Amino acid sequence: MTKWDSEYIKLCKKILSEGVEVENRTGTNSIKIPSYHLHFDLREEFPVLATKQLYFRQAITEMLWIYQAQSNDVRWLQERNVHIWDEWEIAEDGKWRANQNVLENGKLVKKDIEKDFGVEYAHTIGTAYGFIVKKLGLMDRLLDTLKNNPLDRRMVMSLWQDEYIPTAVLPSCVWSSEWDVTDGYLNIWVHQRSCDVPLGLPFNVTQYATLLSLIAHVTGLKPGTIDWSIKDAHIYVNQVDGIKEQIKRFDENDDIKAPTLWLNPEIDDFYKFDNSKELKDIKVTKYEHMGPIKFPIAQ
Repeated sequence: MTKWDSEYIKLCKKILSEGVEVENRTGTNSIKIPSYHLHFDLREEFPVLATKQLYFRQAITEMLWIYQAQSNDVRWLQERNVHIWDEWEIAEDGKWRANQNVLENGKLVKKDIEKDFGVEYAHTIGTAYGFIVKKLGLMDRLLDTLKNNPLDRRMVMSLWQDEYIPTAVLPSCVWSSEWDVTDGYLNIWVHQRSCDVPLGLPFNVTQYATLLSLIAHVTGLKPGTIDWSIKDAHIYVNQVDGIKEQIKRFDENDDIKAPTLWLNPEIDDFYKFDNSKELKDIKVTKYEHMGPIKFPIAQ
C-alpha cells in the first residue's frame, strides 16, 4: 500500500478513537483532534490516495484556478466541468445564501442566512484564494525569487489577509505555504487552519504536491519534501461510515503502489501549463485505486 494511504488511515483512526464531537457553523457536528502533522518526500512517492478514487483532473484544475488563473470566478471552474465551489458561489444579485449555524445568546442555532457581498462579486467566492494571489502578486513574486534568489528565507505565500476576510464567502482553509531550496530540491511547508479529512485533505495534498512539482519544473529545481501542519483535523459525523469503509479497504489490501506524475517536458513557464478540460500537460500515470467513496459536503 502507498505511504500516503498508510499515513492517511492512521490519521482517520486517530480521529475516530481520540477525537471529540463538537458543534460548528455548518450545522453538522464533527469529530475533531486539535492538530496533526504530515511529512511527504516526493523523491520517494507522489501522494495520491488509493483507498478511494481521487478525481485528479478536478483537483488539479482547482489548484490552477487559484495559483495560475488567479481567479475567484466560479464560472471558470464550471466551464471546465468542475463544481467544487458551486455551493459557495455568490448569486447574480450579489447575495450568498445558505443554511448554517449562527451564534445566538451563546448557543449555535441553525438558520437560513443571507449575506450581501454586492453585485460586483456575483459568480465569485468573494475575496479569497485566487483573488488574494493576484491582488498581492504572490505567485509572481515566488517564481521570481526562486529564479533569482533561491536561498532566500522569506518565500512565503499567505492567503490569509485580514482586510479581505469579511468579503470572502469562505476564507482560505489552506492558508499559508513557506518555500525553501536545499541542495537543489524545492521544499514546502503548508499550513491548514481547518481540515475536512475525508473530502478536503486528499485533494489538498495532491494539489500541493503537483504545485511543488510544477514550480520545480520551471525553475530548474527538483521536487523535495512537503511538511503539512493541520489545525482542527475533523471528520463530520455523516462521513464516518464512508471513512470506516476506507479503513476496511486499507486493512484488507496491501499490494497497490503509488502512481507517477507526468509533466510536459517542453513547458518552461508556469503560466503555460494547459488548464483546459483536457489538462494536457499534467497527468498522473499508473494510478490504481479501489473506487470512489461518496462523502457529503458540509457547507
